[in-house]
Amino acid sequence: MRHLVKILAQTLVVALAVTSAPLALGEAAQPVSIRSVFVVPATPQEGRDPFFPDSTRSHEESGVSNRSAAISALAIRGFSGPQNHRMVIINNHTFGVGDEGDVKTSGGRVHLRCMEIRTNSVIIEISGMKRELNFTFK
Repeated sequence: MRHLVKILAQTLVVALAVTSAPLALGEAAQPVSIRSVFVVPATPQEGRDPFFPDSTRSHEESGVSNRSAAISALAIRGFSGPQNHRMVIINNHTFGVGDEGDVKTSGGRVHLRCMEIRTNSVIIEISGMKRELNFTFK
């Protein structure tokens, strides 16, 4: 029994030494950036709401009957951030370059991706088509 305890203690010391070796050498652990992407399914075949699996509400909202009316209802509400990290607000949803998400409009929900933020406009992609939205002062 004493021999088994001694072996376990030595194994534990070796395991701790191996796992802490990079920190002992002064190497800092590199932070890992994890980005969660959630896509709202447009049809029941694409998926369902995990919290309300029998609900069809999300499919009803995402089915845009008049897509051109929904796209024309997109508007830039404002810009923020420094020049090297600009953000744009489109219909009360904030986007950075490369961000994508669903935007609610009077014509239905539209999924878009922000491609480029310019001084007074933004380039977005909707269903593979690029469009430019211009900021208008009201």
